[in-house]
Amino acid sequence: MTAQRPQPRPGVLDIAPYIPGKSTAPGVAKVFKLSSNETPLGPGENAIAAYREAGAHLEDYPEGSSLALREAIGGVFGLDPARIVCGAGSDDLLNLIARAYLTDGDEAIHTTHGFLVYPIATLGTGAKPVVAPEKEFTADVDTILKLVTPKTKIVFLANPNNPTGTYIPFDEVKRLHRSLPGNVLLVLDAAYAEYVRRNDYESGIELVATSDNVVMTRTFSKIYGLAALRLGWMYGPAHVIDAINRIRGPFNVNAPAIAAGIAAIQDAAHVERSREHNSRWLTWLTEEIGKLGLKVTPSVANFVLIHFPDTAGRTAGEANAFLMKRGLILRQVSAYQLPNALRMTVGSEEANKLVVNALAEFLGKKA
Repeated sequence: MTAQRPQPRPGVLDIAPYIPGKSTAPGVAKVFKLSSNETPLGPGENAIAAYREAGAHLEDYPEGSSLALREAIGGVFGLDPARIVCGAGSDDLLNLIARAYLTDGDEAIHTTHGFLVYPIATLGTGAKPVVAPEKEFTADVDTILKLVTPKTKIVFLANPNNPTGTYIPFDEVKRLHRSLPGNVLLVLDAAYAEYVRRNDYESGIELVATSDNVVMTRTFSKIYGLAALRLGWMYGPAHVIDAINRIRGPFNVNAPAIAAGIAAIQDAAHVERSREHNSRWLTWLTEEIGKLGLKVTPSVANFVLIHFPDTAGRTAGEANAFLMKRGLILRQVSAYQLPNALRMTVGSEEANKLVVNALAEFLGKKA
């Protein structure tokens, strides 16, 4: 007979723990980490300086509501700071949304290859994740809508999506919203919005501003290069922000992160340099990897999803092992239901060329 002991709430033990991208390759002198979608340009000099200055006052608690950061974000995007809440990465905010709006027996919809935090956050509340099949590795509005029931309380939509790099046009996002019941919260995860250069794309600010049931989450981890500080923000209706503020930690964003975030979001020149680098090399990687005979899902973010054949000697797992021995760390995405693919972050010029050459060698072709 098993001794009595505390038990987690239903749903918790059904969670597959999130496993970050690898960062080491044992036995390799020089490593190129291309597994976590980090910017190869790093943070801007202004953000680094602000971080260092904040380091001189680590004995002080941060301002509890991240007011100065919210005002900086509001100034850049033309938003009311009172309708912004900050968190320790957008992951933190996604979990807070689930805690605030899901309970036992509720349902939350996400797409097949959607961000793994969605089902984790859902299960942690005792609710049920509902998976909407994608079409061509892209979210499909009609499929999502067919799965909406009276139990549905949240729809999570990553746009662009990680790890596929695909997106749906803003007209489709608005169509999805129009067809949702008013009590269903549409969560637009726009972590990669800064990289998108498509005329039919919008991050969701306009929709949030005019709706009572839409929020948009953003991150400082990608184009701003502040992944180590864990910093994100959410824009939403006043009543949603009020609910999130009631359950978030009183000092959920640290002072160095606030200082660096303010400097980063105001550094338009650094953001543009990062965007230009990404646009150039995203196109180059897609074309060069395609020339090797591998399928690359068209991406608008800062990474590419590379598909490998299910053939012995050519699989994604074998390619990953081959690359790892050369210090080239990509992301295996089996947990995203993509066992025959690897996700590669757009890296430095050196890293990008090394990966293409190594893939050519792996496939027995000339780069």
